[in-house]
Amino acid sequence: MFEYIKGILVEAAPAYAVVECGGIGYYISISVNTYSQISSAREVTLYLHQIVREDAHLLYGFYSREERTIFRQLISVSGIGANTASVMLSSMTVNEIAGAIMTENVNAIKSVKGIGLKTAQRVIIELKDKVGISGHAEDISSGISSGIREEALAALVMLGFVKVQAAKVLDKIIAGGGVSSVEELIKKALKQL
Repeated sequence: MFEYIKGILVEAAPAYAVVECGGIGYYISISVNTYSQISSAREVTLYLHQIVREDAHLLYGFYSREERTIFRQLISVSGIGANTASVMLSSMTVNEIAGAIMTENVNAIKSVKGIGLKTAQRVIIELKDKVGISGHAEDISSGISSGIREEALAALVMLGFVKVQAAKVLDKIIAGGGVSSVEELIKKALKQL
């Protein structure tokens, strides 16, 4: 399994990139988000995911490890293949996908071409815990640190709220944005609990 490729960007399009490394040009499928990050670069580093099929060896490249992690989580869901996951990453950012999963926003996921209601629900059910564990819940907002979330969660538990329910409400509030302090986060959570 390949971890990453570092080389000269020979060609780039919204769906693929050709990276020359050691005299060999590698054709790598990419998302629009990755394309926007690398399109003007001369030398690039892409984190890779390799899929070996009977008829092909395919490489998928990502600008960040987080994008690759979400891609891998998406393709682990029944009904989501590599192409659908790439379309999803081209339609939404990593944080938007994580936010939609954490807040159970079926319509946001369903808005991606090729994903119906049942598949969107399956994505949420199967990935909700995984996205939270990998730390994307804190990345959803514009820079809320995990410390603020953890402090608010601890305070709510001390007030007698069930930890799982409180965490769910906090994640929804953080995904909505506009929270800058522990106090503000707790006040908003108390209104919803």
